[in-house]
Amino acid sequence: MASAEGDVPAEMQDRGKWYGDAVDYWKSVPATVNGMLGGYGHISPTDIKDSKRFLKNFLDLSDKQDENKPSKIRRIEPLTTEDTSTTQKIKPFTALDCGAGIGRVTKNLLLPLFNTVDMVEQNADFLEEAKNYLGDKKDRIGQFYPQGLQDFKPEPERYSIIWCQWVLGHLTDDDFVDFFKQCKSGLMPGGLICVKENVTKGGVDLDAQDSSVTRSDEKLRELFSKSSLTVIKDEVQTNFPTELYVVKM
Repeated sequence: MASAEGDVPAEMQDRGKWYGDAVDYWKSVPATVNGMLGGYGHISPTDIKDSKRFLKNFLDLSDKQDENKPSKIRRIEPLTTEDTSTTQKIKPFTALDCGAGIGRVTKNLLLPLFNTVDMVEQNADFLEEAKNYLGDKKDRIGQFYPQGLQDFKPEPERYSIIWCQWVLGHLTDDDFVDFFKQCKSGLMPGGLICVKENVTKGGVDLDAQDSSVTRSDEKLRELFSKSSLTVIKDEVQTNFPTELYVVKM
């Protein structure tokens, strides 16, 4: 672990090398759930359970509507980080899974809740394996995007939810902000961006092996603010192994 002045590791200064090293690392990772989770495949059910409970706070699951009828959705006004009881619910039309890997989150969290899911993942081999992993559910995938998030530009006003989990640490701070500004344009009226990431107790930890950083909650909120985003709810993931970072949604 290492950090540099301003909480930006020196390794992130060479943008081409930073992203290139990450590409090389993920080429060496097996296209399995255990590979996607760094050897912690057994935590997947616990992860999905808490994510689903959290996400359902914002979804209107009363019926299924045609995606061509989004006009009933109203923009959510920022509330506190705890109170979602009066939030206008979102119809679960299309979700975007960012850093989707082989589709663990897509298959187990998003497809059970949404009509359609798009997947963006820089490793094209993972997306190919996703077609096998998803089985007959792959027919409900709208688009497979073989791109890094630093290069991805979502279709305007397409998504009810944009889900980002264990991927944002690969982005430089500048690309993080640019990515979320792009995501804002990709949301339907009333849509939300959901982030689930490891957090440090303070500062920024560098993982030189996979070319990523783990940021503090304070740092993440700073970057959200620079992206003109407001946090309306947050929770801590429960029942993970104690040796892991704290994970926040």
